[in-house]
Amino acid sequence: MAIERTLSIIKPDGLKKHVVGQIISRFEAKGLTPVAIRLQQLSQMEAEGFYAVHSARGFFKDLVAFMISGPVVLMVLEGENAVLANRDLMGATDPKKADKGTIRADFADSIDANTVHGSDSLENAKNEIAYFFRETEIQKY
Repeated sequence: MAIERTLSIIKPDGLKKHVVGQIISRFEAKGLTPVAIRLQQLSQMEAEGFYAVHSARGFFKDLVAFMISGPVVLMVLEGENAVLANRDLMGATDPKKADKGTIRADFADSIDANTVHGSDSLENAKNEIAYFFRETEIQKY
C-alpha cells in the first residue's frame, strides 16, 4: 500500500458544533496522521479560488458563503491510501445518504453544511494541499 497525503477541511459547522477533536481522533484511529494543521478564516477570494471548479454550478455562491461564514481547520493527512481512507471516513456528500458511523452521517446537517471536505483523487490532493500549504509547513515523520 502507498503512503499518500490528502487535504482535509473541517468546515465552519464542525467548529460551531465543537467536534473538531472528535473528527481528528477518527482520522488518527484510521491511521491518518495530521502532518500540517491550521485554523483559518477563509477570505471570499480564497474560497472562490479553491472551489473554482464549481464556479458554473448553481450552488457555488452558497458554498463560498458557507465556507467564509466562520473559521475552518485545514489539514494535510498522511497515511496508507490516505485519499480513499479519508473519503471512507467522511461518507457521502449528502449526510442522509452517508453510511452510519461516518463523519457526515454523525455530524452534518445537510448536503451544504456537511462538516468536512476531503480531496477526491491523489492529483487533486496534491493541488489542494499546495493551495493552502507550503511544503516547508508539512512535517516529515
